Amino acid sequence: MKKVTSVAMALGSMLVASSAFAEGVEAAASSSNGLVALASCLAIGVAAFGAATGQSKAVAAALEGIARNPNSRDQVFMPMILGLVFMEFQALMGFIVAFLWFNK
Repeated sequence: MKKVTSVAMALGSMLVASSAFAEGVEAAASSSNGLVALASCLAIGVAAFGAATGQSKAVAAALEGIARNPNSRDQVFMPMILGLVFMEFQALMGFIVAFLWFNK
């Protein structure tokens, strides 16, 4: 599977590179804006996916720990909230980076 993926990526990069070099300077500049937009969208999507996955795993682990020992709620709740804040900050940083990247 890895070989198929790497071959597909190599072929795809060859196709994109050859079409970029075949265009004029003005056309290449306009197509690079589209690639920057695509990369910005991908950055936001990856950041949101990573944050959502991390948050769901953190909350599941915290709730499982509280369910096993209800007396540990006070000791588990604050670190869980702090972890969720850091994960959400990761998603927001992905948005900020993509926004700055797109408006460059």
